[in-house]
Amino acid sequence: MQGANDGDTMTATLEAISDDFSYLEDWEDRYRYVIDLGRDLAEFPDSERIAENKVQGCVSQVWLKTKTASGDNPVMTFAGDSDAHIVRGLVAIMLALYSGRTASEIISTDAEETFKALGLDEHLTPQRANGLRSMVARIKRDAQSALSSVA
Repeated sequence: MQGANDGDTMTATLEAISDDFSYLEDWEDRYRYVIDLGRDLAEFPDSERIAENKVQGCVSQVWLKTKTASGDNPVMTFAGDSDAHIVRGLVAIMLALYSGRTASEIISTDAEETFKALGLDEHLTPQRANGLRSMVARIKRDAQSALSSVA
């Protein structure tokens, strides 16, 4: 599997995920692949499983840690985890989509478009889809905050 390493987390690239999805014919195989993506996430320390890092609006427990570089349009990196296998894989997809990008890129990236391209919009339960949207909202809020703090 292709990957990108920002020093703290190893995640598959969005391009690699999309390519892999295109080879998998049925959704059972795609779900297994999403679970495998979650297994490949870097270890998320227990010390980071705190209220500040918890994503609100997810049925499963999801934690997201944001690191923001300095600058007018800082590069942001994310680490995350969940107590649910499929959700952990969805966290991996979100990290592939957003981690290592500038705050303005994050704000302008349409996650719904990515969900549709992968077919996730049709194959996730409403609860998981809402949780995914909560994660995206949190990432975009952090990016907006990073831009606001340099203004």
